[in-house]
Amino acid sequence: MKIYQINVVCGSGSTGRIAVDLAHTIEKKGHACRIAYGRGQVPMNVDAVKISNRLDLYWHALMSRLTGKHGLYSGCATRKLIKDIQQYQPDIIHLHNIHGYYVNYNLLFHFLKEYGKPIVWTMHDCWAFTGHCAHYESVGCNQWKTLCRRCTNLRAYPKAFSGFSVTDNFKRKENCFSTVENMTIVTPSFWLKQQIEESFLKHRPCVTIPNGINLSIFRPLESDLRKRLNFEGKKVLLGVANVWTAKKGFDDFIRLRKMLEERYVICMIGLSQSQIDKLPEGMIGVAKTDSVEELAQYYSMADVLLNLTYEDTFPTTNIEAIACGTPVITYRTGGSPEILDESCGAVAKAGNLQEVVYLLERWLRSKNDYRQACLDRAQEFEKDHCYEKYMELYQSIQRGVK
Repeated sequence: MKIYQINVVCGSGSTGRIAVDLAHTIEKKGHACRIAYGRGQVPMNVDAVKISNRLDLYWHALMSRLTGKHGLYSGCATRKLIKDIQQYQPDIIHLHNIHGYYVNYNLLFHFLKEYGKPIVWTMHDCWAFTGHCAHYESVGCNQWKTLCRRCTNLRAYPKAFSGFSVTDNFKRKENCFSTVENMTIVTPSFWLKQQIEESFLKHRPCVTIPNGINLSIFRPLESDLRKRLNFEGKKVLLGVANVWTAKKGFDDFIRLRKMLEERYVICMIGLSQSQIDKLPEGMIGVAKTDSVEELAQYYSMADVLLNLTYEDTFPTTNIEAIACGTPVITYRTGGSPEILDESCGAVAKAGNLQEVVYLLERWLRSKNDYRQACLDRAQEFEKDHCYEKYMELYQSIQRGVK
């Protein structure tokens, strides 16, 4: 069996790591896998092809901002992708994020309909069934259930200056995505599955397979981080994100710091230099790190991971934290609460920092052995266990084809 994955990145970021881990699982089972990707670097020992270049990405991003027609440029890159698929002749095409300024989804799906092979599409967000945005929970929009008309979320990814294309985008996606045959949708969270069941994709088969992580990397690690950061004797609250915005909780972390006693210190990973410069006393910022080993040291050092996101599908940061023995307090948004149970974390109403402070105090006063409970819960998300479910899905699809 030959599987062809398509994702914006390969090996970096949560979706890039998922694609590579899945490829390794496929190959361990004696099958073949190739990953087509749009930007960034690729790890060694991965069969991958880069279909885009920096100039094309910049052009796509610029036109997307000017016209609002995200995903309708990158024609040359998409034709290169199609040519590679034709040469590779996969049995199953597995899509991940096809947004990200690197592929023309209209061209791609026209080809996929003609190619006729089964498609698995892991949706990591909501972009596929909206007229614009990848997430809408923070603005409370429900237009995607019927027809997107006036978008109030244009400044969200993928950022646009014009909203005139929103309705056309919605109709074009509906025509492209809901009419293709032999497509199975996979969601990492039950929350996203419920959203899809209310969208124009509700007639497509949809299953939930949680994202997995490498528990041999994300595990409790001893380090001198507390000493080096001068955190000894402090209660360390950790925040982790690839890109920090108000919707990711950046402003809430600042407000929370003012509500906490001096014994607390907040460490945020993934900040830009300008954001680091804005941090008040009692907070430190760390630039983005691509070292998963270093990230595991930060998780292990912290007393609690705070995930104050206002929208997320299934944040792997929660899984990575509990795998290092660190409990999580998160907002009740998207699929974030699904990762936790009462033994390894707690959930607060989005934006309710008073409740967050209460939960922190209650959690850190607890004498329960939360570390072992976190490790036990993390076993549910061991990558080989999760990605074995993809193998079962591939095989069931193949049996259906035959």
